[in-house]
Amino acid sequence: MPHRDPERSTLQGSSVQLAAGDGASAMVPALALLWSREEPGRVGEVVCLPRAALDVPFTIGRASEPGPDGALPLTFQQLRPGSRVDTGPLRAGDVSRWQLRVRLFAGDALRVEQIGRGTVCVNGHAVTRAAMAPGDVVELRGRFALLYTRRPVEWPHGEQPGRPFAFGDADEHGLVGESPAAWYLRHQLAFLATRDEHTLVHGPSGAGKELVVRALHAASSRAAAPLVARNAATIPESLVDAELFGNIGDYPNPGTPDRPGLLGEADGGALFLDELGELPHALQARLLRVMDGGEYQRLGEARRRRAAVRLLGATNRDPAALKPDLLARFVHRVLVPGLDERPEDVPLLARHLLRRVAAGPGPLGRFLVGGEPQLASDLVLALVRRRFIAHARELLEVLWQAVAASPGAQLQAPPGLAAPASSPPPDPDDGPEALRREQIVAALAAVGGVREQAWRALGLQSRHQLKRLLKKYNIT
Repeated sequence: MPHRDPERSTLQGSSVQLAAGDGASAMVPALALLWSREEPGRVGEVVCLPRAALDVPFTIGRASEPGPDGALPLTFQQLRPGSRVDTGPLRAGDVSRWQLRVRLFAGDALRVEQIGRGTVCVNGHAVTRAAMAPGDVVELRGRFALLYTRRPVEWPHGEQPGRPFAFGDADEHGLVGESPAAWYLRHQLAFLATRDEHTLVHGPSGAGKELVVRALHAASSRAAAPLVARNAATIPESLVDAELFGNIGDYPNPGTPDRPGLLGEADGGALFLDELGELPHALQARLLRVMDGGEYQRLGEARRRRAAVRLLGATNRDPAALKPDLLARFVHRVLVPGLDERPEDVPLLARHLLRRVAAGPGPLGRFLVGGEPQLASDLVLALVRRRFIAHARELLEVLWQAVAASPGAQLQAPPGLAAPASSPPPDPDDGPEALRREQIVAALAAVGGVREQAWRALGLQSRHQLKRLLKKYNIT
């Protein structure tokens, strides 16, 4: 995961920080439902594994009672801040009562075994049993698929912010997702909506920065006032003063109309400058005085004006690329996570996008049954494991490609779309060499980097085995 600068907002809540910082100890292993042929409405539900129950067998399937070997059944939940709705085991008739047996080991290593009917795959490889690390996908071919992820034991910011909305659907601002990253973002927006300071929204292209900016404004005390939006990269250097501050009539040339400028239009509301990082530093400097006190001067006018404007900026660049004194004036910064940081939300977002475009003219109605898009498992799994560049925009593009490539009533993966190749998962009984880099890194993190504890947690026979593995994987 790429390094991110720490948030300067007084609300600390990015998914990256919680995954890498103190919050990591408050996360438990979980399996999130990515796809179900017979129960698509349950996508996004999770089963959580208690970290304290190491080497205890659990089962996943239709049964709600212990298996023949005494393994305890795991049931699904709709898990949200301040809310835990138990939805029970899987109910699809083509799933065995006890379909999978799972065990958790030190370092969050997970063993999965097939004990029911059908073909089980881990990361696309058929297995009877395999070791899994967070980010891996286990699929009962043609029936359901689960992503190995994490969920908080306790949500850092308490209850759900905003108005209630149906599980898996878009919230009142159009944000979709049930992952911790999505909920941390909602909490951050709820906090910042009560503030009036200038705010910078940053994150990868296509991740939804404009949606976040509009949500910030809609939930703020300025919601009734205008949100004036402009792509900063399109402002010519020779016209930046006129665009931002406006001009009086007939200035600088006869016949020039009187213009209030972006600041005048946004007075009392907010000015949204998209792609702020594309604005040259010399032009960024034009914003400093108005950000400090709202003071500006129209071209050709002697008197100074004052605008009560909240500046909302957005950039897909590292915030450090901004002019330092401009960056310092953004009291709050919001990091919008990309889809790579919340893969369990990809099927929910795909469903939302398909429902939205199906509402308009076109051939998409045949892919919806009772409002649920009919997605093939190969399409969902390829999307979940895809490395997105343009994120939500790219996801929509791929879905349209799938529409064009699907002659029937189910959306199939378009030609050329495939999950990234991966090595076959290790058999958990293959010895220390079968341990994966992710498992070793997770075990070290869980014990604060103390190697004497890590080799024991990983089930190794000596510290020398750990030393060889650290050298093998170039772990320092």
